[in-house]
Amino acid sequence: MSDPIIDAERIRDRLPYEPITQRPKLKLPDGKRVAVWTIVNVENWSPAGAMPRAVLSPPMGQPLLPDIPNWAWHEYGMRVGFWRFLETLSSRGLKASFAVNGTALSVYEPACRAALEAGWDFVGHGYIQRPMHKVEDQKKSIVDTVEAIRAFTGKAPRGWESPGLTETEDTLDLLAEAGIEYVCDWCLDDQPVTLSTRSGPIVSVPYSVEINDVVITAVQGHRSDEIYLRGVDQFDRLYQEGADNARVMAISIHPYLTGAPHRIKYLEMLYDHILSHPDVALMTGSEILNWYREAR
Repeated sequence: MSDPIIDAERIRDRLPYEPITQRPKLKLPDGKRVAVWTIVNVENWSPAGAMPRAVLSPPMGQPLLPDIPNWAWHEYGMRVGFWRFLETLSSRGLKASFAVNGTALSVYEPACRAALEAGWDFVGHGYIQRPMHKVEDQKKSIVDTVEAIRAFTGKAPRGWESPGLTETEDTLDLLAEAGIEYVCDWCLDDQPVTLSTRSGPIVSVPYSVEINDVVITAVQGHRSDEIYLRGVDQFDRLYQEGADNARVMAISIHPYLTGAPHRIKYLEMLYDHILSHPDVALMTGSEILNWYREAR
């Protein structure tokens, strides 16, 4: 079977190239410089399948199923790590955006209920944790995720983060048709930008593959303090630049990674550094979307 032909221009045509130095400046409310938002990712990894990520390689390089060590690594995050996130954020008066698989709402119901009670902003994250390229019926998967969140929270999600940030050429169109208003997959700017779809515009809210514990920890294998060191440098630069033209900073975290005992204090230290600065807007994805629409 031959590989599909990708229409590169269709992808580029989603948004015109517009340097941040050559577009109208954005101003946050009350003279704030930087909008900082946190995305907590909760995923349903089936113990019957291959794990999306692994902390242990298989013995003698031969993959084995079930992969209990790596599934249990993830499960620890939901049993313990998630609750560290909840305490870290709540004790500082912060609300997260909650990127959740549709099926995780029932598998991890107590954690999802706690996120709802904390006032977190629910974001669609696929029905199960699988690349959008491997989903047999993308439209159904998106609709099922939206409806699962609507049934759980009482309202449909406004935002979407694809598993692994994966999209096919059609994903963005299907998301817009399902009523999604903003996406996290297009990590290409420090400000929100508007993407075009066949049913109208959809907003890309700045997400991060840099201040993201999957990249920092599971891919690059950095020390436990890297999220703090890198996060401080990221924030400080955006804070400096935001004095003239508003910026957005995303912090993307997963319970099984930054929720580990040897990492959680560095997340707390990062928040405390950010909160020590005036002129910072701590927001959710939906709040950033509302601001961007009003500010344009």
